[in-house]
Amino acid sequence: MCCLFSRGISMKELRKLTRADVEDLPVGAQVSCASVPGFMVRRQGEKAPVFVFSYRNQDGGQRKITIGRYGAPWTLDMARKRAQELLNEVKVKGRDVAAEKRARREAPTMAELCDEYLTAAAKGEVLKRGGKAKKASTIATDRSRIEAHIKPLLGKEKVQGVTSKDIQKFLREVAAGKTAKREKGEKARVLHNVRGGKGAASRTVGLLGAIFEYAVKEEMRADNPVRGVTRYADNKKKRRLSDEEYAALGDALVALSNEMWPPALAAIKFLAFTGWRSGEAINLRRGDMHQDGRLAIIDTKTDASARPLARVAADILRAQGKGKADELFFPPTRGGGVMSGFRSFFQCAVDKAGLDKSVTPHVLRHSFISVAADMGRPESTIGALVGHKQHSVTGRYTHHADDVLLAAADEVALEIARRMGLVPVTEEGNIIPFPGAEIVA
Repeated sequence: MCCLFSRGISMKELRKLTRADVEDLPVGAQVSCASVPGFMVRRQGEKAPVFVFSYRNQDGGQRKITIGRYGAPWTLDMARKRAQELLNEVKVKGRDVAAEKRARREAPTMAELCDEYLTAAAKGEVLKRGGKAKKASTIATDRSRIEAHIKPLLGKEKVQGVTSKDIQKFLREVAAGKTAKREKGEKARVLHNVRGGKGAASRTVGLLGAIFEYAVKEEMRADNPVRGVTRYADNKKKRRLSDEEYAALGDALVALSNEMWPPALAAIKFLAFTGWRSGEAINLRRGDMHQDGRLAIIDTKTDASARPLARVAADILRAQGKGKADELFFPPTRGGGVMSGFRSFFQCAVDKAGLDKSVTPHVLRHSFISVAADMGRPESTIGALVGHKQHSVTGRYTHHADDVLLAAADEVALEIARRMGLVPVTEEGNIIPFPGAEIVA
């Protein structure tokens, strides 16, 4: 039985409310409508009256739910219709609509879920395939995507309310560049350029899938709305440098030898001669080197990886001078941390060479792989040199690399150095071996 309230009106006098009843309602009064049990209007202050629906839940508890304040958009007829809908939900379906509304209001938002996810990941509680915790570098990338794309577009949404349709819309908006922006970083003179695009959209939706899997695990919702959402295909261009572009880049590095920060210049050459990812190079520390500088054991985004090094690459590291085991080979211009401005240095070299902006540090990686393949090196050998996960040599090497891989690293690196014009050649065109056969780490 719904409870009806009124002030100055007896039960016998209850009737269908009119607009005059609402507009003339004095402050502190409330009046119920006979046409819809539980529907009432009350006025608590000088503002317009408020429409309310009152009922008892299945436990006999009194509940009230506010429909809205009189005036745009709520007219008396609209409020009465909404009260009838709520009455049907309570009587026919047995729902406790007020409790459900309160639960929705108190439910976590996507921004709160993302923060909780990152905290759990930092504690090692979010596991990847294979049961391993996420690495700090991966968590940093996740945080960047959350701040750049997820929070601006979905942060205020309730976790339970996000649908697959919302995810599809999110995918399109990130791809269209809706979240693109430039903003200042924490460090002085550092700018973050958020571009968006189809690649960023697909990768961020992949992260959303992991975040919602965490939400399901924590019983924040029953399903993952990312499942079934079709992402954009990976249409990465397999860009490689031509012989002419290699030569132009080599000339640019020579021209910049007295202008560019020396560790940055050395890092660019190191990437060209190894095919490493830029992050792996600028995070390389002296304690990572073994076997007289011919083997690096580094912690990558997937796992520990052992990399045989060409002599030319080992010579670049040796030229950086001596230091403590925890010191970087390619330090930043100032302060601690890694060289956050490396991409700017690289772009400077690209501009000096007259190359287009499609030439990125990753192009050096793909170019190294392509040159190695052109030279007839098998996929397993190439994978061991550049650290492809499926060809990891970590399980076969600890502090020793065999002569076959070292010879392959030398041949590929020297061929690239020749194309860049960074090694002397004899009149017959034979490469003169690099000095430093006895390298001391």
